[in-house]
Amino acid sequence: MEIVARATVVFVLLFLLTRGSKRRTLADFAPFELLLLVVIGDIVQQGVTQEDMSLTGAVLATSTFAFWVTVLSFVTWRWPRAGRVVEGAPLVIIQDGVPIVHVLKAERLPLDEVYEAARQNGIVSLDDVRLGILEPTGRISFIMNDTKSS
Repeated sequence: MEIVARATVVFVLLFLLTRGSKRRTLADFAPFELLLLVVIGDIVQQGVTQEDMSLTGAVLATSTFAFWVTVLSFVTWRWPRAGRVVEGAPLVIIQDGVPIVHVLKAERLPLDEVYEAARQNGIVSLDDVRLGILEPTGRISFIMNDTKSS
């Protein structure tokens, strides 16, 4: 039972860490962040199982994580407001061609990355953008003034 409790504590910690790390896609990770992501699995395993190398310990820890993922999935489906807490909500970062600087700062999203996303979507100038939306996935969606969207 101790493994289940440890797995629950680590799951909550990882959830809070990922929600606090703002919105980034895997491709946007710096090399150090990617390295940390790879190493965290081993770190978590040791903390959860307390060096328990048994098959039972591995099954319990994995099942506990799967249980909490399933619970969060159900909660976000059942109560949409909870989804905004668990998964995040889309944020408007450009309105009528003007970047919303305070939102970009809060999300630690450099304006250069917004310009890069615009170029990747074939947008020459932000003046053509009615809305730029930072999605919960970290992707930026653009709604154009002439109702074309990318």
